[in-house]
Amino acid sequence: MKNRIKELISILNKASKAYYQQDKEIISDFEYDKLYDELIELENKTGIIYSNSPTQNVGYEILSNLKKIKHETKMLSLDKTKEIPALESFLSNNDGILSYKMDGLTVVLTYNNGSLVQAVTRGNGEVGEDITHNAKFFKNIPLKINFTSELIIRGEAVISFEDFNKINENLPPEEQYKNPRNLCSGTVRQLNSEISASRNVNCIIFSLVKADGVEFNDKKSNQFDFLEKLGFECVERKLVSKSTVKEAVLSFEAQIPENKYATDGLVLTYNSLSYSNSLGSTSKFPRDSIAFKWKDELAETTLLDILWNTSRTGLINPIAVFEPVELEGTTVERASLHNLSIVKNLHLGIGDKIKVYKANMIIPQVAENLTKSDNIKIPNHCSVCGHTAEIISLKDGEALKCTNPNCKARQISSLEHFVSRDAMNIEGLSEATIEKFIEKGFLNNYTDFYKLERFKDEIINMDGFGEKSYTNLLKAVNKSKTPQLPNFIYALGIDNVGLNNAKLLCKNFNYNLDEIRKANFEMLINIDGFGDVIANSIIDYFKYDENNKLIDEVLNYISFETPEITLSNNKLENLTFVVTGNVNIYKNRKELQSHIESLGGKVTGSVTSKTNYLINNDIDSTSSKNKKAKELNIPIITEEDFINLIK
Repeated sequence: MKNRIKELISILNKASKAYYQQDKEIISDFEYDKLYDELIELENKTGIIYSNSPTQNVGYEILSNLKKIKHETKMLSLDKTKEIPALESFLSNNDGILSYKMDGLTVVLTYNNGSLVQAVTRGNGEVGEDITHNAKFFKNIPLKINFTSELIIRGEAVISFEDFNKINENLPPEEQYKNPRNLCSGTVRQLNSEISASRNVNCIIFSLVKADGVEFNDKKSNQFDFLEKLGFECVERKLVSKSTVKEAVLSFEAQIPENKYATDGLVLTYNSLSYSNSLGSTSKFPRDSIAFKWKDELAETTLLDILWNTSRTGLINPIAVFEPVELEGTTVERASLHNLSIVKNLHLGIGDKIKVYKANMIIPQVAENLTKSDNIKIPNHCSVCGHTAEIISLKDGEALKCTNPNCKARQISSLEHFVSRDAMNIEGLSEATIEKFIEKGFLNNYTDFYKLERFKDEIINMDGFGEKSYTNLLKAVNKSKTPQLPNFIYALGIDNVGLNNAKLLCKNFNYNLDEIRKANFEMLINIDGFGDVIANSIIDYFKYDENNKLIDEVLNYISFETPEITLSNNKLENLTFVVTGNVNIYKNRKELQSHIESLGGKVTGSVTSKTNYLINNDIDSTSSKNKKAKELNIPIITEEDFINLIK
């Protein structure tokens, strides 16, 4: 037993170090919890507890060049349960607050004289890292608040699933992140704030530590109300009692598939401040709160196959295919294995008995392999084009990559990206249609979209097509011939250059494509929000003759709607808008947003203390955005008011 305890301590400490310091996940949450529970059981059974046990320590040494800051109040972990009766027992006759446990990076924010003066990561609970330079670019925290005494709050820095997918798509394979939590941790702890500024990091507040001179009538719920009035976004929560906590847990659980951010459970805390303070804490856990982790619904099944899917970046992603099972109310028969290292670590073989679950109740995962026959043969070639597949290093381990830049799978994905809505916006060209066109020789590269008239008769006679379908397709192609330059730049699929970066690039070079193509490193690095990686990606793309030949060719068919660049075009610089409701003057809200951005303004999706104007033609609406704007004294203006403003 003693040897097993030491083995578990070693495994868990390595996993925690990788997770918290290196933004890696070497074992799954499921496996970590399983081993942690085993360690607790053995420690209780033997009475042996070593000083380096993760059950006794709340973190690790901080290994970075960020300045170390000692927390005013030690940050402890939370005791946890997976049983609802344990929550009911915890509450007894007390009222509580149940909220999501956000899955991001915990930070402590300090305000003095109404200004944000410091932001520090949780670190090891006693000492964290100063990330103030990055927190100033968080999308939803106010830099100024209407409270002059000292305020200390805790929150979770998070990146949404949507932004995670967009950012990962624009990163080279070796730099892609496994999940939003790792991306957020890596972003928030960057030494260079321009990287953080280019990503949509938000901070969801879950606790108030200190607010000098404010009375809360002994209720934590009043603390949340106070913080929201100051402009902070607080964690979603419900007031509960012993009799209602089960219903609340199920309600939170039902929302998970629609949630914007990742969560890894719930937190239950007593609502009474005085009662919470009277309880104190153990050396590891506060006694006034407990974490509830979703009980993973495990299903045993048989591994039937592993598919090796080639992506737009050339990365060959392994997908486990197994006999269908029911998980969390849905039928599941596939799960991503993420990379080569996971395939190897699980010792997978066809016919193996495996256990699967849904991580955070959303994403199918293989939890463990019961058979471990280890008979999977790693492909030497791409299954799509037949070219050599090479093993490369990623953040989370080894991966397989197709070496053929003209691989059909990469070709389909690249062309699908070119015609997507935020790119050239050519409607009617699905992945299946693009694949058929490639097979018939209609498409080889993106310039061929503008030569489809050559194949009119063949397209009309294709299954699923006809005269009307062809006419609609041609209209969509012709409509795309006058794009905005940023949309075209985005359509090219340059690594690390999403639509927002494309807009910044075009603006800084006065919407001159030739100047962008000739830009050097010094020019690019000086663009606000650009770093070495983005600058080098742009240079690398335009240095290849083949890329430039395609651009020169497509310019025979398209021309750009370029805004006239004058000094007055920056009249909305440093102003932030939110647009909601129906529009009457502009075609749609997207057009209004583009107009604001062309004048140097910024458009966000939610009203915060950073918002300068809310545009809503229904000023008297009782919508949540109108209510929030009124609470924060933010002007609500109509489209006509906006037009008068820019005049």
